Amino acid sequence: MKLSEQRLPKRFALEEGAAVLVAFGLDLLGEPPANWHPVVWYGKLIQSLEQVAPGDHFAQLLYGGAMLMMAAPTAVLPAAIAHELAKHARDAATQAGRTFSGLILYALIEGTVLKPFFALRMLTEAGRSVRLALEQENLPAARYALQSLVSRERSQLTEELAGAAAIESLAENLSDSIVAPLFYYTLFGLPGAAAYRLFNTFDSMIGYHGRYEYLGKAAARLDDVLNVLPARLTALLIITLAPLFGGNCRKAWQTWRRDARRTASPNAGHPMAAAAGALGVQLEKVGYYILGDNEKIITASSVQQAEQMVWRIGSIVISLTALCKVLWSVQDG
Repeated sequence: MKLSEQRLPKRFALEEGAAVLVAFGLDLLGEPPANWHPVVWYGKLIQSLEQVAPGDHFAQLLYGGAMLMMAAPTAVLPAAIAHELAKHARDAATQAGRTFSGLILYALIEGTVLKPFFALRMLTEAGRSVRLALEQENLPAARYALQSLVSRERSQLTEELAGAAAIESLAENLSDSIVAPLFYYTLFGLPGAAAYRLFNTFDSMIGYHGRYEYLGKAAARLDDVLNVLPARLTALLIITLAPLFGGNCRKAWQTWRRDARRTASPNAGHPMAAAAGALGVQLEKVGYYILGDNEKIITASSVQQAEQMVWRIGSIVISLTALCKVLWSVQDG
């Protein structure tokens, strides 16, 4: 075989991992302004599409599916263009002999676009707000702080139920806001992360019973499908990494196996049950479900443990995403 016909050695795609780390760094600084946040744009688009929804139930069902198809390109195409722009900037710099500059340019463009699709700092800060109110024994403030985490009626929540609601939401959003978007980014790049965030926003806005029962059915079912793997992966991460936040691996496993299917959602119960077991607390949404065993009274310290769970597991997931992108995106040298 001629030397020219031999395959050139491959190199690790360090720029891919660097992009994830750039996104992580931007996340530590906080969320982008609302006017520049893609998820805010998605919400406005969904609202505009909803305004012309038909009134008939069957027509709503069809229109709900059509909404998803009409909106998908608005998320996927800009993300794909941003990725191509990052590649072009990298390649142009590399051809000019500035390989390191190309890596930096790629990481900055790709990472900046990736950042809005996951929210680690914002999630932990939302939990912290509830925890601080509970530490001050200010129940009205704790109920108010919960508005950024849950949509349920909060006016009758006791301190323990308020703490339980915070822990539930932290566990569920560890999957929805961190693991899932990064899972789809790992598999499908920026378009995958953008599409997941769009469809998840659809579900949060119209994918529930009541007024949107028919209009939101397609969005709710699609979100269920998209979260099947991330929700269970999150539960396994909580179980495996429980010692990092003072949790119990064995109890997390047992509770997950026993209670994960007690929620109406086919996915939310998985990270929530694992968290309940790991923390040794009982998570209750009155009239709907009870997860875990009442080994400990839920206090501000329990919420703090859940914050640590989110922060530490989230940081590990981001790091693993960076590593996977480096190893899986191997390119010809």
